[in-house]
Amino acid sequence: MMLLFFACLLAVFPVVSMKSPIFGPQEVSRLEGGSASIKCYYPATSVNRHSRKYWCRQGAKGRCTTLISSEIYISKDYEGRANLTDFPENNSFVVDIGHLTQNDSGHYKCGVGIHNQGLFFDVRLEVSPGSAFLNGTQVYTTDIGRTVTINCPFSSENSMKKKSVCRKTHQDCVLVIDSSGYISPSYSNRAYIVIQDTSQLAFSLVINRLKISDAGTYVCQAGDHPSSDKSDFYLQVLEPEPQLAYGDLRGSVTFDCALGPEVANLPKFLCRQSKDKRCEVVVNTLGKRAQNFQGRILLTSEDNGFFHVHITGLRKEDAGRYLCGAHSDGEPQEDWPIQAWQLFVNEETMMPRSPSLVKGVVGGSVAVLCPYNPKDRNSLKRWCRWEETKTGGCLQLVNSEGLVPQQYKQYEGRLALYEEPGNGTYTVILNQLTPEDAGFYWCLTNGDARWWSTVELKIVEGEPNLKVPKNVTALLRETLKLPCHFPCKFYSYEKYWCKWGNKTCKALPSQDESPRQGSVSCDQKNQLISLSLNSVTKEDEGWYWCGVKDGLQFRETVAVHVEIKERGQGSKDVSQVNAGPGKEVIEPMSKDVSQVNAGPGKEVIEPRSKDVSQVNAGPGKEVIDPHVREIENKVIQDSSLFEKDRAVKNPGDSAGENKPPTDTGSSAGQGGSSKVLISTLVPLALVLALGALIVGAVRARHRRNVDRVSIRSYRTDISMSDFENSRDFGANDNMGASSVTQETSLEGKDEFMATTENAVEVEEPKKAKRSSKEEADMAYTAYLLQTNNMAADVQDGPREA
Repeated sequence: MMLLFFACLLAVFPVVSMKSPIFGPQEVSRLEGGSASIKCYYPATSVNRHSRKYWCRQGAKGRCTTLISSEIYISKDYEGRANLTDFPENNSFVVDIGHLTQNDSGHYKCGVGIHNQGLFFDVRLEVSPGSAFLNGTQVYTTDIGRTVTINCPFSSENSMKKKSVCRKTHQDCVLVIDSSGYISPSYSNRAYIVIQDTSQLAFSLVINRLKISDAGTYVCQAGDHPSSDKSDFYLQVLEPEPQLAYGDLRGSVTFDCALGPEVANLPKFLCRQSKDKRCEVVVNTLGKRAQNFQGRILLTSEDNGFFHVHITGLRKEDAGRYLCGAHSDGEPQEDWPIQAWQLFVNEETMMPRSPSLVKGVVGGSVAVLCPYNPKDRNSLKRWCRWEETKTGGCLQLVNSEGLVPQQYKQYEGRLALYEEPGNGTYTVILNQLTPEDAGFYWCLTNGDARWWSTVELKIVEGEPNLKVPKNVTALLRETLKLPCHFPCKFYSYEKYWCKWGNKTCKALPSQDESPRQGSVSCDQKNQLISLSLNSVTKEDEGWYWCGVKDGLQFRETVAVHVEIKERGQGSKDVSQVNAGPGKEVIEPMSKDVSQVNAGPGKEVIEPRSKDVSQVNAGPGKEVIDPHVREIENKVIQDSSLFEKDRAVKNPGDSAGENKPPTDTGSSAGQGGSSKVLISTLVPLALVLALGALIVGAVRARHRRNVDRVSIRSYRTDISMSDFENSRDFGANDNMGASSVTQETSLEGKDEFMATTENAVEVEEPKKAKRSSKEEADMAYTAYLLQTNNMAADVQDGPREA
């Protein structure tokens, strides 16, 4: 079992090492006497930045002997000719080795860790005999596709003679070029001779776009006779050693390509080599782009043959070998200038996850989270739209300083960049979406380009979740209220209103913070959040956003434009009074008013309630303040007037004037009075019947006295405080039993008088003298008995009613 366990460990360790996040060059080739600079990358973690870096040489039995490390250790063999420099800000370290010898050839490891079996990358170093002279022959070493310049010396005797260069093949020397104009077809348009003035005893051979087949021995010659000057040189053409590019998964990488001024005007390209050595174009300046790099690759050209290729949203399949080049076809061609790159994608990345695809609906919005290096929190953040054009590019739309002026017309009120939620992330919000907004967008900063990212926006079918009025017009100095409806799924989200500006959308304060400014109130039951602006001004005009937030992250938004206009003449929130000439107009107390057109001869009375009717006063009429009517009503409601029962004559009354109509409430009140009278008159009738048997004359007089006493008891016992309005109880339904209240207009003024049916109250008749003492006693006894019974019934009557 133990052997099986160790076998499993041995099987696992090689896999771990192959997936090591340390990255460096696989092969390094140098000439003897030269130097080498080996650069190794490590993951951007705090542990790695502070850990030991080392360079060791592999020996027998897998042992790796340390030659140099970041802990100030250096072997004797490397003393004075090597050093190791750590660049934690770039997550890399460099090993520089000078005075190379062939003994330096071998297998090495660059790594991170406390021992030499930690994280590492295998490097093969090959040192070739590389003296500037090989067997007395000068050596020129150049990469494929580059340019080489060879100096050919001569004596003064041959300064005016023909100059030529030939290439040795076995025993012959094949002419390549001469000063008379001949050039070999294989060097056509690539080679030429440069002859300085006669004072310079040398000429130069220049060969462009070197090929592997150009390698070999050449002979320079000045003159044709046996005394001509000859010199040999050896040309070595090498495959370009790839430069290293290290990127994190979901991150970004940049290839800086330098091909030289000779190809400055040619189309540029970047291709990726496959296993069969074919190089497929990824992007070029003629508009070609590989499908799997759509929207996430960008080529920018500079002067003198320099250009940059940026790739964002790195995937693990992007790792491999790439070639920068230039050609009129925008395609790689043999023996044309190229620059090689080896891309490594670190899968153990610390790059935060952010969506590479967002979807929106027409009229809706999207909120894009853009990551950046937290160290670059003070750097300029940018958001641009990737252009699928021939020349390519990324059109900048907005940055930390606001909307780009050139894009103001198209994106006014629609686009804003927030530095929130911060700590390595900012947010870009785009609303009022249209089908034309679909495409790719890039999140950029002026800091670490490795954090650049790409997001694709797709427009799909659907309806926006948030809904507001499309366009709103408000009157100056009025109150504006904007509703924003949201679905139930946003019930627990934070809701807000903000006013869009060129730099950002500034959140509006709550009402208790600034009553003058906009305030926000929310009715959760109706899924409605409203914006209220009190006494709006011209400065309040513009775009307003309603949005929701989930914690610190912005979600959906919707925009509405508010236009502020001046109030027109005669426009008010309340109805105005149409007064005739010379009349005073009293403004109603309430906004919601209805108009009353007072007829001729009638006074205009303004009610006390909130819902006030407006009055069109006719000519010669005065508008009466409602408080005056209120006081008069209180006077009429005083019950003492009924106790006195005074008769008032109205000199201004005429027979033709209409009496005020009786309110329906008066009948209801008089119905109760009738019940009281019935309960009183029935027992009185029985008493009067007994009295009639005694004496007829006394009975009639006694009945009238009893009626008078009964009515006075009715008037006195029932207080007018039981009624709500004296006008409703004018006794019109019982004219013969009680006084009548009439409302009479005197000389154009409202006055209220209490009148009775008779102008003068009838005095109670005196008792007649009796003819005999017996008759008088009997009458008095009956009177007392009937009076007591009547008083008891009267007291019970109103309570029953």
